[in-house]
Amino acid sequence: MQSLPFDDDHAPLYTVGQVAGMLNVQPAFLRRLDSEEVVQPARSDGGQRRYTRQEVRDVERIVALTGEGMTLAGIRRILLLEARVLDLQRQVAELQRR
Repeated sequence: MQSLPFDDDHAPLYTVGQVAGMLNVQPAFLRRLDSEEVVQPARSDGGQRRYTRQEVRDVERIVALTGEGMTLAGIRRILLLEARVLDLQRQVAELQRR
C-alpha cells in the first residue's frame, strides 16, 4: 500500500492560517518564527508557507517555551543543540553497530 502525504510527518501540508487555528496563535507569530529562523517551513510554488506535522509540533513546543519566558533566540539555540545531540546519538549508535 502506497503511503499518502498526510502519513508523512515531513510533508508540507498546512498553511499559516491552519496552523494558527490549530494552535490558537496569531499568523504574525508564525511569520516571526520564520523570519527569526526558529521554524522555517517550506514554500509552495506560489510562495506560501507550508508546515509539516513535525513543524506544527515544534511550534506547539515553542509556544509553551515562550509562555515560560524564553526568548526566540534562546529557543532557536535549544532546538539547534537538541538536533546536534540527536545527530551525535545516531553517530554513536552507528559506530556501536560496527
